[in-house]
This record gives sequence, structure tokens and C-alpha cells, in this order.
Amino acid sequence: MPSNSRDHDPENVTVRDASFHLFRNLGFDRIFGNPGSTELPMFRDFPSDFQYVLGLSECSVVAMADGYAQASGRAALVNLHSAAGVGHAMGSIFTAYRNATPLVITAGQQARSMLPFEPYLYSVQATELPKPYVKWSCEPARAQDVPLALARAYCTAMQYPRGPVLVSVPADDWDARTSLVQAREIDFTIRPSAASVASIADALRKSSRPAFVVGSEVDRNGAWHQMVRLAEQQNALVWVAPASSRCCFPENHPLFAGFLPRSREGIVSALQGSDLVVVIGAPLFTYHVEGSGPHASDSAAIFHVTDDPNSAAWCPIGTSVVASIRAAVEDILAKGEPTKRAMPTGRPAPQPVSTGGSAIDVAAMLQVIADNRPANSIIVEEAPSIRGDIQNHLPCVRPGSFFTASSGGLGYSLPASIGIAMARTDASVIALIGDGSSMYSIQAIWTAVEHGLPITFVIANNHGYAALKKFARVFGMDGALGSDLKGIDFVALAQGQGCGGERVFTSDALKQALATASKRNAPYLIEVVLT
Repeated sequence: MPSNSRDHDPENVTVRDASFHLFRNLGFDRIFGNPGSTELPMFRDFPSDFQYVLGLSECSVVAMADGYAQASGRAALVNLHSAAGVGHAMGSIFTAYRNATPLVITAGQQARSMLPFEPYLYSVQATELPKPYVKWSCEPARAQDVPLALARAYCTAMQYPRGPVLVSVPADDWDARTSLVQAREIDFTIRPSAASVASIADALRKSSRPAFVVGSEVDRNGAWHQMVRLAEQQNALVWVAPASSRCCFPENHPLFAGFLPRSREGIVSALQGSDLVVVIGAPLFTYHVEGSGPHASDSAAIFHVTDDPNSAAWCPIGTSVVASIRAAVEDILAKGEPTKRAMPTGRPAPQPVSTGGSAIDVAAMLQVIADNRPANSIIVEEAPSIRGDIQNHLPCVRPGSFFTASSGGLGYSLPASIGIAMARTDASVIALIGDGSSMYSIQAIWTAVEHGLPITFVIANNHGYAALKKFARVFGMDGALGSDLKGIDFVALAQGQGCGGERVFTSDALKQALATASKRNAPYLIEVVLT
């Protein structure tokens, strides 16, 4: 029978029972992992009320947990194998850090009695290995302190700005004796000061052409609807900050202005007509190319509202306010006054594109998806070379309806869609992935099959790393070495893992394939061969 700490003396239980007792009380009911030898004692008599979600690589495992945490709004529990497993997972840990995703990661370690001899599969500096992309890491000095370390790890992961944490646990710690640790209630809400709110409200009142710039923290913090009301109260245009990983504002709203570029000159140009810019839930100055000149127009006052003190510290100009995003937006909304200024003109609605013809290009592919996706669909995207086209032809108009990686790293979104589908059983998940991106984590499809998740994987096959080819122009290059991909059969890769699929070459065929996928209670892969 699975062990249960409630059947034992609370002052004399195993570290394993105390840990699962804590996990249970913190609301965890599953562990994402790829097990190794040093983790096996953790799972002895695995509790029947927990689910083990197996991924076939550590990088995919962390991305699945990231997607689950992002979509559920709760921390996710991850188990990795010693140094090798943490090393394999580092790309996704980096993304989780940039995504501000609360992950509690346990990592295996060799038995304490072996540590002086640097044994096989030993993590030499277990707490240093994941830095700087974890908020906190710990290998407890005593076995009996493991549950306390896990309790602190959870609180640290959930504190804004949220993020991953890691606890390294020697293999023999799990059978040691300890006491139960109770889950604690902590309110992490930080309200902005009355003076800061008054300053922003006063600046909005005096402004003739204000603009808001919103970022991922708006959606992550549940402030989406409040942000819409604030924009409407002020009749102010709303831009999406560079490299945002979530849908922060309805992209069909009359006040939606568009997406800011990741360049200094581009941001200044886009915001040129505004005399006040209020940035909420993102760094405004996320650059991808070297630039010069001012960070913003000299005529524009800048306010920056963020839950990340570090972001506030490096922000080069303006007045920063560190606070919980939902609380800040609510307070500014309550202090603000309906404006008499005229309604500004937002981004023109993109025109539908033709989906006829004997071949299919990017715009036509996105138009077909937009026309045929369910109303409750969630788009999980990792196709950086066509992101501008996605923003034009596949608009997102609901909170929690779009996810991608804010890190710029590849290999996140395909496995993340699995975690998102687990957390959002009320929605249809469409994973729109580039051909190059998909190969970083294609084995994650196996987990989708094992759990019977009805995800539609759309592989946009343009035969290479097209984003890299485009970016080569920044350096005055005509192309990029090693950016062509040919001869990969994505349908065969899916079928080899038990997932149905088909290859399409036309818009009509894609429409039919999407209809087929929507009727299946299982994952389905559609490879779209693009012109």
C-alpha cells in the first residue's frame, strides 16, 4: 500500500512521507519527471493520490511543468536526475526563469556517506549548477531538514516575481526520520503606495496623448480585464511590450495599437506621438539588436509598474513602481477619472488573406487556423520566423489564450502545450511549432499520447531555421550557416510515438486536417509544407 504520513506519528515520519504530506497540503497532485537512480528512494510506495508525468528528456519535463504552472496559475513540482539531468534541463530552466514560472524542482544526489569520495553521478556543486536561473537553491545540511527546505522553496517560487527553485536531496535522505511540516499561508500581494498611484493618475489626467505598454505580467497576474477597463477609462492606446509571452490585451480591441519591436529606434518611433507612456507588467526596453540614441522620446514621461524589483533597478529612464500587477491596475483604475479626450485610432484590423490555390504560404496557413479554431482554443507558439505573421493573422482576444517562451530559446512550446492541456481541460490546445523548433523536443509527443491529450500539433515546415536566416541580415549577411533542414518526416516521427498525423500542401487539406484533429480524443500532428 502507498505510504501515508497521516498513519504515522507526526514527530517520527520518514522524510519521504513528510515531503508528500507537505506537497499534498500545498495543492500538488502530480510530479513531472524523468527518473534516475538517485531519485528512486523518493518514489518508494508512491502515493496513489499523486500522478507521475513521465517525459523522455529533462528539458521537455521542465517545459511541461512550466506550461502546467503557467496555465493553472499554481506552482508545479518537477523531479530531475542529479547533475546530468539538471544539465539537460537547463535550457528549459532558463526559460522558466524568464517566464517567471513557479517551479519546485527536486534533484537527486548520491548518498551522503558517498559524497566525500566524489562518486559516480555525483553533483559536485549541486546548488551552484542551476544558477543564476533559479531564485533559490539548497542542499540541506541534515536529512531531517529536507521538508523544511521544500516548504521554503515553495514560498520562494510563489513570491513575486515568481520563478523556479531547486532542492538537491541525497538518495538516503528519503528514508531518514523527521517531523511533519505544515503548509503556511502567505499573502504575496504588494499594493503600490498611495503616492505612486496618485502620481500616475495625475499624469494620466494631465496627458493629452497617453499610451499604455502591457506585458506578460498582466495575464499572469490575472489583471487582463482590469487592464481593458483602465484603457477604456483613459481612451489610451495599448501596445504590447517587446517579446511578451502571453496575450496581454484583446488584439481586436479598437484601442489596440500593436506590438512593439525589440529595437531601441523602433520603440521610440512607435511611441513618438505619446506624451505619457505607462508600462505595466513588462520591461519596456527589451532589445534584440544593438541600437543608439534615446530610449524614449524626450517629450514623453515614463512610468513603469512591475512586480520585479530587478527590472525596476535596470530600467534606464522613468519612474518605476514595484507592486503586484493586479493590485496596481485596480488602484490606478479606482483613482483615475473617465477622460474627455477623443478616442485614438488603434491598429487597423488586418485584412483576411486568400486561402485558395494549389500551395499554401504562411499567411494562408494562419488564416485557415484562425477561421477554423474552436472559440475556446489556446495557441501555444514557437515559430519565431513567422511571429509577425501570427500577430497579424491569428489574433488572440481572451486571457490565457496564448503562450510562448519569453526567453527566445527553442524547445519550450511543444512540451509546454502538454502541461497546458493538462491544466486547461476546458480548452482546445493548438501547438503551432516551426520545423526546426520541434526537433528540440519532438519526443514530448509520446507523453501526450500516453495521457490521451487532444492536442493539435501543427508543424510549419519551411525547411530550415528561417528566423536565423532573417536575423543574418542584421549583420549584413546573405544567409546563415547550418540553417537548412531537409528530409525530416514529421508525420513518421509522430506515428512512431503512437500519434496520428498527416502532411498537407494546400489550404483545403489543412482545413480538413484540422477538422479531423478536432474530432479525435487524442493528439494529432499536421505537417504543413509551406511555399
